[in-house]
Amino acid sequence: MSSPLQIVVAKRTAAVAAQLAELGRQTFEETFAADNKPEDMTAYLEANFGPEQQMAELQDPAVVFLLAHMQQVPVGYAKLRIGSELGIAEGKSPADRLEVERLYVREDWIGTGLGAALMRRAIEEARMQNCRSVVLGVWEKNERAIEFYRRFGFKVIGEHPFQVGTDIQNDLILRKGL
Repeated sequence: MSSPLQIVVAKRTAAVAAQLAELGRQTFEETFAADNKPEDMTAYLEANFGPEQQMAELQDPAVVFLLAHMQQVPVGYAKLRIGSELGIAEGKSPADRLEVERLYVREDWIGTGLGAALMRRAIEEARMQNCRSVVLGVWEKNERAIEFYRRFGFKVIGEHPFQVGTDIQNDLILRKGL
């Protein structure tokens, strides 16, 4: 018997772009609204989660979206970038690394293992792309996420700024070798 949870590579269609825009807005807001000014959240959501923006990201050949559905309802997603330069030393090639740019699940699915399933699938995608490492950025104040990534073997290798509206925040850069 197959699981009602399905994690698939997202199709590059307008319908999927609209679905990702809605899910992206919902999950980002659920995760960060309490810790950010409303005007900064609004600015970030408007700039990053419109259907047109999602369609452009879907069309990028270096980007892969994994979309998780439970009985045809979208419950989480991951945005992966092949050949990421995040945290790479100057003069090194990004060709053999994959970045998890986003990994979010709906609030009502946190703690169910869905995030872990998405991460396992992201690591599988990195291996299929012949990557030697996976990198990601995580807000230094998001302790739950940092612990989640550590359980998968990620280690801090640096930091970089991340802007939410007018607020410049600090993200840790984490890496896992494959």
